[in-house]
Amino acid sequence: MKPRAVVLLNAAAGSVAAGGPADVGARVRVALAGAGLTADVRAVDGRSLAAEVRSALAARPDVLVVGGGDGTLSSAAEALVGGPTPLGILPLGTRNHFARDLGLALDLEEAASVIAAGHVRRVDVGEVNGRVFLNNCSLGVYPDLVRDRETQEARDDRRRWAAVLRASWNSLWRFRVRTVTLRADGRVWRVTTPLVFVGNNRYETRLLALGRRGALADGQLWLYVARNASRLGVVRLGARMALGRLEQAQDFEAVATTELELRTRRRHLRLAVDGEVLPMVSPVRWRARPRALAVLAPAVPA
Repeated sequence: MKPRAVVLLNAAAGSVAAGGPADVGARVRVALAGAGLTADVRAVDGRSLAAEVRSALAARPDVLVVGGGDGTLSSAAEALVGGPTPLGILPLGTRNHFARDLGLALDLEEAASVIAAGHVRRVDVGEVNGRVFLNNCSLGVYPDLVRDRETQEARDDRRRWAAVLRASWNSLWRFRVRTVTLRADGRVWRVTTPLVFVGNNRYETRLLALGRRGALADGQLWLYVARNASRLGVVRLGARMALGRLEQAQDFEAVATTELELRTRRRHLRLAVDGEVLPMVSPVRWRARPRALAVLAPAVPA
């Protein structure tokens, strides 16, 4: 018997919005059919994705497939974590970091073939103040940059690269550091920094240059704190990032842990969570949830 699949496409995701939900939906049906799957394909509003996922799971499909980027997958994972239904991934977002770290090809037909093969892996997720994340969270200059970039894109309908450049300049012009108190594994320390970054498992040293993770099931969070708190230091950090020359020992203090707490004097904060800026309230608490999510992924060679 063929597995029963429900496919939810985020209509606002990069590739879906660019190609048109109806056209992309038709291409998805063809790709899945070519891989031997018959699926119920629906384009949904990203704001109602979590509710759509819960509704789809009530019908007990064999697999739930989600098409979109990292934020879309992160939202879907909220409902799937701890459960038996595996997540199939159609990488239709802008960057698709989680799909890349799983070893998924970004080609639609190849992604459909992986879903049809049905190889299930269990991977870790992180949790921040009760919110599940797949990749990373950050506090400081990066959330400020993301928020400003979104404002630039909405206001002027700029090309993405132009919005990023303008947002980067604004972030440096309004440069701020934050003094935070961190607690992990019985250690408490206070630091002034422009950036706190928490990864679900260890990132390569090209941390902010779209670094990759070698493992997704080591059961650890990795905390990275930028060492240089000056404006010039941040400029240098950005230049090293652009050149792909970030060095963990030089640019960051890195700590592996399973639980982490961050406190600031400000109660209301903004965190970038899997690329989406969300409001959070201090104290911010993270924890690792080992192998909590079942995903369909390429088989790992023995």
